[in-house]
Amino acid sequence: MKLWAVLCLALLCIELQNGSCQAIKRKKDAGERNTRSDGKRGRIRQPALSSRRGKNQSLLTQVLDKGRFLRLGQSASLTPGKNMELRCKGSKIGWSYPTYLDTFNDSRLSIKHSDKYSQLILSSPSAADTGSYSCWVVVCDGTECQKDNDRTYASYIYFTDKESLFVPSAIHFEIVYLRPDSPAVVPCRVTDPRAMASLHREVPPVEITANDTRLTYDPTRGFILQNPSADLQGVFYCKAVSKDNPQISNKYQLLYVEVPSGPPFVNLGASPETVRGGDNVNLTCTVLGEPEVDVSFSWSYPGQGQRPVNIHTLWRLVNRGMGHTTRISQSTLAVEDVETIDYGNYICRAKNKHGETSVATKILAS
Repeated sequence: MKLWAVLCLALLCIELQNGSCQAIKRKKDAGERNTRSDGKRGRIRQPALSSRRGKNQSLLTQVLDKGRFLRLGQSASLTPGKNMELRCKGSKIGWSYPTYLDTFNDSRLSIKHSDKYSQLILSSPSAADTGSYSCWVVVCDGTECQKDNDRTYASYIYFTDKESLFVPSAIHFEIVYLRPDSPAVVPCRVTDPRAMASLHREVPPVEITANDTRLTYDPTRGFILQNPSADLQGVFYCKAVSKDNPQISNKYQLLYVEVPSGPPFVNLGASPETVRGGDNVNLTCTVLGEPEVDVSFSWSYPGQGQRPVNIHTLWRLVNRGMGHTTRISQSTLAVEDVETIDYGNYICRAKNKHGETSVATKILAS
């Protein structure tokens, strides 16, 4: 029996010795394979961490129950009524979200910052909160800070509501301007990206068929008219169907516009042009422009800062025939009981998003 135990122990030692030799040989073989033709040992390079993760990996995440996180893609569908919390990594973070939340100073929205991340919390979200949510890293050089466009992350979030297939709007009858040189958008956005949407003219009742060249649909924007023309004027609405549940959107008035884009074209006139002491005079600054482009006015005049004047500003839309619509913006400066100090140059400055134009006229004593 003892002899048998000794033999087993001897065989075990031999096996262990062979295994050690094979391990040494494997290491040696690996070293030989890792030796370059010049005799020098090469280094095995692991792929960089950034290349494994991908350059466009989003840092925008949604906080789920029990401390779990979901990295958001280009779009996401969430349930209305359930609080939403988004996080973005970084010590300095900027946010954007549907503009109406700022317009109405919505108390449901809050943003908090910490040393490692920033969080956006939206309480009791509804279909109206459907839209783009994004965050970005803010880079500062001293007191000057700017958005890092290479580290900006966005997700279009749908709050899908079967009772509200279209994103609600505060405007129940919206005007859409059609221009021959740029696309127009009928902004009937859906809350469910799977909903089937169509565009309809009210009178005569007809569906405008979508195609790849003239009319396309983007659920994040609405119907896009690529080359709008005057024959598309009229009252329109959108229709959406999801699970055999059809719904109708707000109505849209489509108006054709043919006014060139650019700085304001200003006309300034005085009535009367010559006055006597004690008379009243009105100076009117008029701008013709694009219907939806706001115009702001400012004045310089001889008695500025020394006597009061009345300034009144207004605008209106005018149909100029052949389906063309333009906007008339006016600012009127009224001087009562003219004195010597009021004679001289009156300058009107008109400014829009394209630039600024100024024009001057004189008030002379008769």
